[in-house]
Amino acid sequence: MHWNSPLSGQRKAAGKYTLGRLDFDEIVEFAQEADSLGVDSLLMGIGFHMPDPLPMLGALVRETKRVKFMLAYRPGLLSPTLFAQVINTVSWMSDGRISLNLVAGTSPAEQAYYGDYLAHDERYARSNEFLEILHRFWRNETPMNFEGEHYRLKDAQIGLGYKGGGRPEIYISGASEVAQQTAVDHGDCWLRYGDTPEGMREAAKNVLAQGGRVGTRMHVLARETREEALADLAAMMGDPDAEHRKRIADAVAATDSVAVKTTFQLAETAESDWISPMLYSGAVAYRGGPALCVVGSYGEVAAYLHEYKAAGISEFILSGWPTQEEMRIFYTRVLPLVRELERAGQPV
Repeated sequence: MHWNSPLSGQRKAAGKYTLGRLDFDEIVEFAQEADSLGVDSLLMGIGFHMPDPLPMLGALVRETKRVKFMLAYRPGLLSPTLFAQVINTVSWMSDGRISLNLVAGTSPAEQAYYGDYLAHDERYARSNEFLEILHRFWRNETPMNFEGEHYRLKDAQIGLGYKGGGRPEIYISGASEVAQQTAVDHGDCWLRYGDTPEGMREAAKNVLAQGGRVGTRMHVLARETREEALADLAAMMGDPDAEHRKRIADAVAATDSVAVKTTFQLAETAESDWISPMLYSGAVAYRGGPALCVVGSYGEVAAYLHEYKAAGISEFILSGWPTQEEMRIFYTRVLPLVRELERAGQPV
């Protein structure tokens, strides 16, 4: 059970983003509470509108003791040799508390900000070369020569290996077939945006059949009673930012990401913004793919997440509004109920 690290002070599901500032003390406080709550990993997201996760991760590993950090990064921003060198360095700084969430990119417009003009499938082809090189470094196959379409290395080597001689766990995001195959060939876990347990079971079957793990990225909103949860959800969706919603709609229309398009199409099929009695889709129009939200009482949310486990989903990256308070609720009130269901072998 992972959580998303906040890179802004977002408190509402439909309000404006907080841009143009970085309160790093707030992020340190958040990471330290995650450490004390037993969060498995904190996802450090990436995007032009956020601070870069790499320098923050380097500082946060020295401010925490146990929690891992899942670094989201895009092949193409750094050379694979430099990237391996950076990750190896962090592995020593953190005693191995790092994993990778490699993302091929969701927006051609945003990719162009960084001088990257590859189309969707070509970005995955580059990701496959990038990952092949990383694995060869971590297997100590150096000096390394590599001749690919996107990378060319000659006698490449790195003086500092990954601590302990291993490598970080690798999560591959995306909903396309090429993303799934990249996860199977080069990763440990395939990540995709949420759906109902039945929808996730269908989407995951090919990866599971090939021995891969499957995870999902969602929101949760859990309260003592369902009535309280629905009241808080209504408050968080209040006073929506229509201008921001239009910007998101324009971005979705221009994206080549199968993951993004799939989630918005799913949200459009929802009846009164509910895909199922437990799964709310109304925030997707404001917050994108991760914003599908499991809503209910502590027990209802725990039972619904347990249904995903029965569908083959073994890892969750969760968020909430406001995220630190929701993290505290989830790890102290909901997760213990999930563990009880697991211990009891509760059928679903």
